[in-house]
Amino acid sequence: MRGAVGEGMGPEYWRQVVEQLGAALLVLDTAGRVVAANPAAERLLGRTATAMRGADAHDLLHRDADGDEVPRDRCPLLRALAGGYGARGEGGTYLRGDGRLLGVSWSASPLTEAGSVRGMALLFTDATGDRRLHRERTARTRALEDLNERLSLVAEITDVLGQTLETDEALARLVRLLVPRLADWAAVDLRTGTGEIHRVAVTGPEGRHAGFEGRRARVPEPGEADASPLGRVLTLGESVLQGRVTAAPPTAGHSPLAALHHGFLGAVGATSAVTVPLGAGDRVTGALTVVRTDPAHPFDDGDLAAVGDVGRRVGVVLDHTRRYGRQRAVAEAMQRNLLAPLPRPGRLRLAARYQPAPAGSQVGGDWYDAFTLQDGALALVIGDVVGHDLTAAAGMAQLHGILRSLAWDHTGPPGAVVDRLDAAMPVITTVPLATLILARVEGDPETGPWTLHWTSAGHPPPLLLSPDGTACYLEAGQGLLLGTDSAPGTGRPDATQPLEPGSTLLLYTDGLVETPGSDLDTGLERLRRDALAVAHAPLDALCGHILAHVPPGNADDVALLALRTPPPRDGGGVPRKGNREPAGATGGTRPPVPGRS
Repeated sequence: MRGAVGEGMGPEYWRQVVEQLGAALLVLDTAGRVVAANPAAERLLGRTATAMRGADAHDLLHRDADGDEVPRDRCPLLRALAGGYGARGEGGTYLRGDGRLLGVSWSASPLTEAGSVRGMALLFTDATGDRRLHRERTARTRALEDLNERLSLVAEITDVLGQTLETDEALARLVRLLVPRLADWAAVDLRTGTGEIHRVAVTGPEGRHAGFEGRRARVPEPGEADASPLGRVLTLGESVLQGRVTAAPPTAGHSPLAALHHGFLGAVGATSAVTVPLGAGDRVTGALTVVRTDPAHPFDDGDLAAVGDVGRRVGVVLDHTRRYGRQRAVAEAMQRNLLAPLPRPGRLRLAARYQPAPAGSQVGGDWYDAFTLQDGALALVIGDVVGHDLTAAAGMAQLHGILRSLAWDHTGPPGAVVDRLDAAMPVITTVPLATLILARVEGDPETGPWTLHWTSAGHPPPLLLSPDGTACYLEAGQGLLLGTDSAPGTGRPDATQPLEPGSTLLLYTDGLVETPGSDLDTGLERLRRDALAVAHAPLDALCGHILAHVPPGNADDVALLALRTPPPRDGGGVPRKGNREPAGATGGTRPPVPGRS
């Protein structure tokens, strides 16, 4: 073939070059049949040149990674031969004469004579080692990716669970994160403290539940001899990997707990499962079981370690939520006893609300009070002790009782009462700082006229809604906070405001108007706007509307106390049509606390 031999170098020279070439070389004709093969090709393919000569190279050699023949239309070498152009490839597979598969890298160049393609020179090298290295590299990369995903999942679970102190919500968030990212199904069993195990959650694909009766079962605590996976987890604190779940039922005499666990695995079609303790050591509060249903992807030791880490972290969260639940029960009992029923002073109407902080003990230092004084006046109190916990609530209880005692038979201005409270506070209470408003509503409860006398110890100003549709803050009467060592003998300021018939007075704590990321003026204007929007609604509805519009992000508790004077009477002594207050708005019963039925 012309052009294949350099000037001054005969065919014999080039034959020696080809024979001594370290790379394997096959020469193919235009039909893809083997014309010649050098010794390197013979050694690499385990075939002699004589045996290969005349054979179709594609049919003889080309295979896929599983050893199956490759369709001719998918062969890049045949396409290059038909098109008369060069080509190269990585990751091909050839069949050796001994039946073994050989990974190759190859390069093909057309052989031409007088401008016509007369065949193809195919050079190829052994890439089996490279392929093995690639597989190992891929396996290491996949292992690192799996590890990163597990660590990310554990970190995300820790972060998400730390955002709630409700046990049910924590477990709901947990299973939503585990399914389907790590498992196809998840179940949670908790110790009840009464000698039982309660299956509290079962979740599967798209939030489905397993269709079997044990989904909400209660079974006795396992004995020490219970060798079932769930029993070992709860009694010994072990983590158990079932790499292959069998359909065989538990052995004779099995415990109810073993039957519950086996029934769950069978109901969901489990092929592998991991069960880990929630908590660690002697503080195992329950068990978490995760399940996969694809036999091609069973759990492994890495999954066992990751789920075990999740279980330890969840156990800590559950400990916190249970302690919080006990504290909340104490707080709610205290709250029920401190937020006394409101009085029914003639035609005057009262309503109140207490909204606990969204985090913490759900009770704090905010409080309201209303009671009739010895001289017939109505006392109104709104206050806030520094803090958002049981300590603040205890301080609030102290101030609540002392203030009632000091105000009961005092007929002078409210400022004098608050001065006496300020002087007594460091001696007979543990309260460091507090704000409050003490007001007297004077006038006949049935007929009026009514006058408001008040003093403020650093508290947000009352909001007065007039019957003409206007609203204003009562800024007068402002003095220093309780506990700030005001100068003796100065006396606290008092203020006076007539209350028109049909007007509404709102006393509130700062949690209603102070929101992180917003200034106080914005909060005050929002409250004024929200209150005006429902100024003529029944008093209970007005209070509910205002609390419902507290912006998200508020981290403080809120107390709200509302007073409404009756509308003017017509000639027959009947309130004007449209302004009649329904009997349910009298506030004569204990006001509801959001979140409690």
